[in-house]
Amino acid sequence: MSGFLDLAGRRALITSGTRGAGAATVALFRELGARVLTTARSRPEHLPEALFVAADLTTPAGCAAAAEAARERLGGVDVLVHVLGGSSSPAGGFAALGEAEWAQELALNLLPAVRLDRALVPGMLAQGSGVVIHVSSIQARLPLPEATTAYAAAKAALSTYSKSLSKEAAPRGVRVVRVTPGWIDTEASVALADRLAAEAGTDREGGRRIIMDALGGIPLGRPSTPAEVADLIAFLASSRAGSITGAEVTIDGGTVPTV
Repeated sequence: MSGFLDLAGRRALITSGTRGAGAATVALFRELGARVLTTARSRPEHLPEALFVAADLTTPAGCAAAAEAARERLGGVDVLVHVLGGSSSPAGGFAALGEAEWAQELALNLLPAVRLDRALVPGMLAQGSGVVIHVSSIQARLPLPEATTAYAAAKAALSTYSKSLSKEAAPRGVRVVRVTPGWIDTEASVALADRLAAEAGTDREGGRRIIMDALGGIPLGRPSTPAEVADLIAFLASSRAGSITGAEVTIDGGTVPTV
C-alpha cells in the first residue's frame, strides 16, 4: 500500500479518530507519512497527546477548538476527513423522533462538517490545494424507517452540502469527495445490533439479522472492515485521485440494489 500511495508531509485533521474507521484512517495516514491530528471527546490511552485534541464537535465551541488546534499544531490542513457520525435515536419510526432526537442527529452528522469546513477550507483555497472527504452513509439512499430516519436525513443533507461545496472549491484547487459506507463492522454497529436486539427481545445475532434484513442483505456476504474504508479514504486523499471531486464513492459490499 505504501508503495502505491504517498501522503508524506500532508497535514491532516481526521475527526472521530479513536475507534472504528476513524482510528484505522489515522493509523494508515500516519503509516503513509502524513502529519495527523484527530479529535474526540476524550483521548484513549493508546493515542499520543501530540496527535489529539479533546473537543465535542457537536457544539460550535468544540469545532472552533479543533480548527484552532489544527492551525496551531499543523499550520493549517491539506486534508480534512470528516468521519464523525452515528445515531442513538430510538426505534419506532418517525413518531418516536421528537425535537431532541432530530436536533441530536443534525448536530452529530451534519453540522460538525459544515463548521469545520467553514473554519479550515478557506486556508486550503488560499494555498490553492487541499482535499475534503465527507464520510456519509448508504442510509442517505437506503433509510431504515424503523431505526435510522433522522440519521439518514442528516447524512442526505451532508451529501447535498458536500456536492455544493465541491462545485465552489474545485476551480480553486480543492477537491471535495464523499465516501459512502454501508455496514462497517465496528463497535458502533455492535451497539446498534444490541439496541435493536433488546427492543425486539432477541440476542446480538438476532440484532445483526435485523440489520441485514432491513438492508436487504449484503451480496458480498459481510460488512466492510474499518481498514477497507481507511484504504479508500487514503486513496481519495492522495494525488492518485487527483481528478476525483464532487463524486460519491460507495463501499458497501453491493448493498445498494440500484445503479
